Amino acid sequence: MLNAMKKNGGILAIFAIASTSLVAITNWVTHDTIVEQQQQELQKTLNQVIPQSMHDNQLFASCMLLPSQSTVTTEPLPAYLATKAGQPTAIAIETYAPDGYNGAIKIIVGLDMQGVITSTRVLAHNETPGLGDKIETRKTDWIFGFDRKTVTQSNDSDWAVRKDGGQFDQFTGATITPRAVVKAVKKTVVYFKENKQSILNQPLNCEG
Repeated sequence: MLNAMKKNGGILAIFAIASTSLVAITNWVTHDTIVEQQQQELQKTLNQVIPQSMHDNQLFASCMLLPSQSTVTTEPLPAYLATKAGQPTAIAIETYAPDGYNGAIKIIVGLDMQGVITSTRVLAHNETPGLGDKIETRKTDWIFGFDRKTVTQSNDSDWAVRKDGGQFDQFTGATITPRAVVKAVKKTVVYFKENKQSILNQPLNCEG
């Protein structure tokens, strides 16, 4: 009985080692492919928030880490600097709307050097299908309502959903989601405009 248990234990150990080795080899073989796919997807999103006509650099490679402007995390969040002929033309800043209906909403905001929004996209969310998910471009064009807008003293009160006296539409049966996104986008614009020079002085350090 003891010998049989030892034999079975040895067989299980061999299988465990083989399985672990197979997973490790698979990860090693596919790592570069996964990284390349992630970079392509990131570049696609970045080209949506910052038009290709505004830059001649690889945006995903021009990444800096900025202090988080959200209560969701204290970890620095990436921003991607667009340049043309070596001069900064725009920036895409990742942030979170912490107060979505079903949790945090991750977004990225593109801005030109005057703090005017080039475009905005939602990167991740858990909002209710058919209601809060209208922040996605594949559902509606609502997110395009931020394009070419900025925040000034004279229009500060406009940065709210219509239910709160602002200029942005809310969704039928789902006001919390657009309210959260509007608030986060506004905060990102204000942050860039108030800290532009210090942001542009940041090193490109995402790899480090």
